[in-house]
Amino acid sequence: MKGYLLKFYIEENENYKGKLLYEWLLTEAQSIGLKGATVSHGVESFDRHGKLHAAHFFELTDRPIQIEFVVNIEQEQLFLATISQENISIFYTQTPIEFGYVGHKENNNV
Repeated sequence: MKGYLLKFYIEENENYKGKLLYEWLLTEAQSIGLKGATVSHGVESFDRHGKLHAAHFFELTDRPIQIEFVVNIEQEQLFLATISQENISIFYTQTPIEFGYVGHKENNNV
């Protein structure tokens, strides 16, 4: 199947509508029927303004976070349109991919 790998880049301490931003993104994705996502914490990054973001022993709230979604073309359009309607700005990347399943269903642990 053809689609996209959408990656959103945020900071752990970012909030939107009373939730952590990455939690809000996951909730929105589920509400429109996306089937999965991965949230990864980064060790260190810097943003478009050159500000450093890092996980420090005493303060973990500034950790960089990356949220990944594998979506088909229709899901990509719907998800980005949903986010665009909000009063928010999130940096993302979009990479064309092919995806699918391999193996036998009865062997899945899902």
